[in-house]
Amino acid sequence: MTFYEQQVRQLRDAVYPRGELSRQIVAAKQYIDQHFAEELDLNGIARRALISKFHFLRLFKLHYGVTPHRYLTEVRLLEARRLLLKGMPVTEVCVAVGFEGVTSFKGLFKRYWGATPASWKKSNFRDRAAGKV
Repeated sequence: MTFYEQQVRQLRDAVYPRGELSRQIVAAKQYIDQHFAEELDLNGIARRALISKFHFLRLFKLHYGVTPHRYLTEVRLLEARRLLLKGMPVTEVCVAVGFEGVTSFKGLFKRYWGATPASWKKSNFRDRAAGKV
């Protein structure tokens, strides 16, 4: 095997990890999807995947393009939006999707969706009533 073939294989293995590791990362993502409302942390998720937290963090980002924490936050915010559209109060939504405090939830929601949860909810109800959605 030439030097260049070795380099290509090393790069391939770094970018596309072995099948079992990929399955463990996918299983960890599915766990996040199912348990997003619970208190989750990197150590616990990595332990479930049977991978060190640093290796897990690197592989998760390689597979999904974001860190596990960012992914968890996005899942929670998407669910929050869905619950707000159902008419649930902001405080209840905050607790239901797993955020610890309303203030941090409102800040993250505004940063992600461009409006506070209450104003976003009001705007979307107004759009629905006008037939825009």
